[in-house]
Amino acid sequence: MKIVILDGYTLNPGDLDWAPLLELGEVEIYDRSGKNEIVERALEAEAILVNKVVISREILEQLPKLKYIGVAATGYNNIDIEAAQEQNITVTNVKAYGPASVAQHTFALLLALVNRIETHSQSVFNGDWASSPDFAYWKTPLTELAGKTMGLVGLGDIGSQVASIAKAFGMKVIAYRKNPVLTEATDITMVTLDAIFKRSDVVSLHCPLTEETKGLINAETLGLMKRSALLINTGRGPLINENDLAEALKNGTIAGAGLDVLSTEPPVASNPLLSAPHCVITPHIAWATFEARTRLLKMVADNLRAFINGNPQSVVSN
Repeated sequence: MKIVILDGYTLNPGDLDWAPLLELGEVEIYDRSGKNEIVERALEAEAILVNKVVISREILEQLPKLKYIGVAATGYNNIDIEAAQEQNITVTNVKAYGPASVAQHTFALLLALVNRIETHSQSVFNGDWASSPDFAYWKTPLTELAGKTMGLVGLGDIGSQVASIAKAFGMKVIAYRKNPVLTEATDITMVTLDAIFKRSDVVSLHCPLTEETKGLINAETLGLMKRSALLINTGRGPLINENDLAEALKNGTIAGAGLDVLSTEPPVASNPLLSAPHCVITPHIAWATFEARTRLLKMVADNLRAFINGNPQSVVSN
């Protein structure tokens, strides 16, 4: 089988072994592929593997040999699923390869906001401690998480792990999920979405991006939050109206935000959050620990192997 990996760099910039995929067929690997390079590179492929490369109907119509698209991610909105179905192309994705890593990063962002480790470390290296008349000083307010309320929007694999960490910090946990099935955890209180915004000291987003959740965080919902509240997003960038959040941060409507995702990635220079106060932004790395990427590579290979063996799994194109 001819297999083409169109944007392998983010999954494996060189620290992983492609062996699980190399044993499945003739493999060509490209670190990145521009829109105008996709058809030429994938023309002879029976299977392509992508992370964020957009595979449109126009592209699919030019790939007559293609039978399989493996998405090396959970989200697959970069694939025209309807067009793939019409051409009998199987599309698969990968779930639950990194809940622990994303939950860990959620708290990395939160701790960056409440402890400002980087700010204080840089202050020390700038000589401020050496010249201080006191044995201790702080450049920003410091906040204890114990006793605070963590509000989770979404309580799937990642949200549940965030809840566990929050409880270990001594936080109270409330959660909202669209699915009416309640959690079995007796120490998580299920509430309405409005209650999440009104009662939480920290609101953390772990819901999928849908037409219903797009722009979930906006001027109205931000206005429901405490002025001391913090917002964390390791989910999807478009869950947030970025102009509204930037204004809320400038006006002190909420106290801060920690974001690993933005609406456009990489962001445009004019993104208002890039100049917003009390905002910590990381470049979509919550998923990218070595351990999570190792699992992801294995699961991508497992999906392709299952397809080759005639028993496709994790199919999203049904």
